This record gives sequence, structure tokens and C-alpha cells, in this order.
Amino acid sequence: MVRQIKLGDIAIDVVQKNIKNVHLSVYPPAGRVRISAPSRMKLDTIRVFAVSRLVWIRQQQKRIRSQEREPARQYLDRESHYLWGQRYLLKVIEVDQSPSIELKHRRIELRVRPGTNAERKQALMESWYRDQLRQAVPALIEKWQPLLHVKVARFFVQRMKTRWGSCNPRARTIRLNTDLAKKPPECLEYIVLHEMAHLREPNHGARFVALMDHLMPHWPHSRAELNKLPVREEVWESGKPSKTQ
Repeated sequence: MVRQIKLGDIAIDVVQKNIKNVHLSVYPPAGRVRISAPSRMKLDTIRVFAVSRLVWIRQQQKRIRSQEREPARQYLDRESHYLWGQRYLLKVIEVDQSPSIELKHRRIELRVRPGTNAERKQALMESWYRDQLRQAVPALIEKWQPLLHVKVARFFVQRMKTRWGSCNPRARTIRLNTDLAKKPPECLEYIVLHEMAHLREPNHGARFVALMDHLMPHWPHSRAELNKLPVREEVWESGKPSKTQ
């Protein structure tokens, strides 16, 4: 059951379920706010928590509403695409053989069978981006594991609409957004470290911040860079959450 509380002009959806901690999220494109709270927590207590985070909520709404959106891709010749923060021009080559993608100089060459539609081209490109991340992430995990004194059991790469990454401390796994392959490498490393740090510190409290400050002093800069870069343009059903961590 979803209930709602109002703080001035801000409506907040409240979902209570069998969890231990309160989770606050702000979703694009309009900045919808949602709180997940333990089942036994009183609504008045949840309201007090929301009031305490009101400044943060407004900051997140302002950032989300102003963030630039990528234009919808048509997967046509000379269309701009990005890999590790660098711009490349797409070259579509129709050939009667298995599809493939190759990086050549400042071009991404996409080979497809004649008549391949945009949806299939998009699926091929997204699979290619996933492969780029799968190749890049293991070295980052190996770098940070001994410094964090944690062990990542497994990592996953997938299209994620509401965040750049997530982790499961109990299973010792992390998940990463496919779109990170389009962003500068330092942004990927920041997200990998961020999620790995949650294997030690599940919340964004003072100990988590201190750990990030110690291991990656420039992490606020990387976060700011990631948050100001254009994000994927998505079409959302009414009432559904949207893109960005």
C-alpha cells in the first residue's frame, strides 16, 4: 500500500514493508519523491525524517530537472555515440554476415544484415556497451578489494533506469548501469568504489564518507562530473520512476 505525505509543494510517496532502514529516493524526470520505511514505523516519524532531508530533496529535484538529456538515437550514419567519454561517429555497414561492432579511429562501425531495424541496432549497441564494461570492471575490483578489505563475489552489468549502480552486501555482489561505458573512466571507477564501499558501510553515513574521502579524495568531483553529463532519454509510464542515480 502506498500512502502519501505532503511537505508544502512536495508530495512524497510512502511505502512501508519488511525492511530495517528508511530509504529516500528522488526520481527523474520530474523529481518524484519516494520513501521506503519499516512496516512498524509511525507515519509521523517518517514525516519528521522527510522534513530533516527537505533541503537535500529540493537539491536533487533541481539537479534532476535541469540535467541534460541525450537525443533519441536513430542508429544512422554519422550519428554521435560515446565511449568512455569520447565522441565517435557511427558508421552503419550493411553486409550479409553475422552482426559485429568495431572501433576504428573516431568511428564505431556497426555491421548488420540489410534491412536491420533501429530496435535491433540498439540491442546490438547495448550488448556491445555491456561487453566494454565487463572488460573494464574486473581490474577496478582487483584494485580496490585489498584496500577496502572486501571481496566481491560477482558483478552484473545491466540497463538501469533509476541509478548508476547498486550492491547487495549479503550476497557480496554489485550491479552497474550499462550506460557507464559511455562516461569517462573516472566516473566508472567512482561508481565501482562507491558500491564496493557499501559492502563495508551499507549507509551513506559519516563512516562511509570518511572511507570514500580516504580512498578517493576527489570522489565528489567525479560524482559531480557524472551528474552533469547527459543521461539517456527515457519514455515512462505514468507513475513509474525514471532515470539516474
